[in-house]
Amino acid sequence: MQVQSSQSAATILGDRKEIEDFLINEATLLDERRFEEWRDLFADDGRYWVPMRPGQDSPDECSLFYDDRDIMQTRFERLRHPNIHSQLPPHRTCHIVGNVVITSVDGGRGEVVVKSNLIMTDYRLHLQRVFSGRVLHRLRRAGTVYKIVLKRVDLINCDDAFELIAVPF
Repeated sequence: MQVQSSQSAATILGDRKEIEDFLINEATLLDERRFEEWRDLFADDGRYWVPMRPGQDSPDECSLFYDDRDIMQTRFERLRHPNIHSQLPPHRTCHIVGNVVITSVDGGRGEVVVKSNLIMTDYRLHLQRVFSGRVLHRLRRAGTVYKIVLKRVDLINCDDAFELIAVPF
């Protein structure tokens, strides 16, 4: 069953504020470098995907990120390794989430699709970068909480050349 109105989504899987609070908490975990807690927001089959070109249909093509929970864990272990020069000092980030819209609900599967906009500022060693894009979350109800089935971040400049991107968007 596809439901297009936010009102219908609110009655089936929770309200917009609850979902918005979930997204803001997710951003806070990243800004506070609580990466394992961020990873734990993902369902066991969850994926984090940042396509490398506009309109990319499949992660089978080259992507900036396409991580499952195991790859996330490996990435975070590297970020915390005491000898990793790209994190001495560590990156500091500030995520802003806005324009949150519930776009569809599948009550039978307990899933909701949410679109939002994201601005992330990344700072390290006198270099400040700003990334922005559109985010699609597919969330699944797991008891009283949501789990991320898919987080897709479409950066507006995804096809540009990037210096190291060390932390998730």
